[in-house]
Amino acid sequence: MLTVICEAPGVLKSADRPAPQPGPDEVLVRIRRIGVCGTDLHIFEGNQPYLSYPRVMGHELAGIAEAVPDGSHVRVGDVVYIIPYLSCGGCSACRAGKSNCCRNLEVLGVHRDGGMAEYVSLPQRFVRPAAGLGLDAAAMVEFLAIGAHAVRRSQARAGQRGLVVGAGPIGIAVALFARLRGVDVTMLDARQDRLDFCAGSLGLSSTVRVGPDDADRLAALSGGDMFDLVFDATGSARAMERGFGFVGHGGTYVLVSIVPGTIGFSDPEFHKRETTLLGSRNATEEDFETVVAALRDGRIPVERLNTHRMALAEAPAGFAGLLDPRAGVVKALIEA
Repeated sequence: MLTVICEAPGVLKSADRPAPQPGPDEVLVRIRRIGVCGTDLHIFEGNQPYLSYPRVMGHELAGIAEAVPDGSHVRVGDVVYIIPYLSCGGCSACRAGKSNCCRNLEVLGVHRDGGMAEYVSLPQRFVRPAAGLGLDAAAMVEFLAIGAHAVRRSQARAGQRGLVVGAGPIGIAVALFARLRGVDVTMLDARQDRLDFCAGSLGLSSTVRVGPDDADRLAALSGGDMFDLVFDATGSARAMERGFGFVGHGGTYVLVSIVPGTIGFSDPEFHKRETTLLGSRNATEEDFETVVAALRDGRIPVERLNTHRMALAEAPAGFAGLLDPRAGVVKALIEA
């Protein structure tokens, strides 16, 4: 089968590997769509903290079930999406229903080879029917679930003011699910094209561009109170540290992005606000189900999110172009 391998930062190559043979509890999936995530871009650039090379990237996956175990909830021919967080099921986090932060977690495309290939074979509990969804939408379930999880973690409720810092795909996912909960969402980003996309294509009309006066503009938008909820989706340690200053008194700060190393904050300011600080990692089955229901109901404009696509065979030559800000990529899909 055709497989695309990231051999080292900046180096993608095609290879012909044997197709996997499914085990007794596994589903063989013919991969048809691979969403390109910020994690994949970080791997390609060489700044993903949990990875060693070479690696087959790809964890936003949709395809067709080609072989299933007896009695499976998946049927041959089903359009499926994949939960790429391969949890152990037995550690303290898993027993508490937090498989997203399993102690022994392996993420497809990060800790082990992922789905930038024509086939994958996985235990059936990580393969879910995407009834009512097309392949494009099914491939976007995972990144949207990360946003849904962060919003659920925040305990967002109608009438609150929310600030999403970072208008990439994850930030957009956070904003969309916060809006579904009735939060008044503002987007903050350094790129005007991203903010224009959020306003023009997604209806997220309250936007502020990073600049010398952005804190003043945010204060004016919030009547001086700043924000009940702040979500960081930047992947920038400096932005994460700065975001503490955007949290209003009694507010909540959710760190969705992850960076190598240590971040710091002013303890007096943190305590003065009685800030609630939360990490948000991956997503749970509940979050995936929330996303699928929202997609089926037409509450997420998924067709507007896909701005670029390429064939799997084109990825070695074309992948680097997705990093160019001038390309205006929001969500790219690779067709296998």
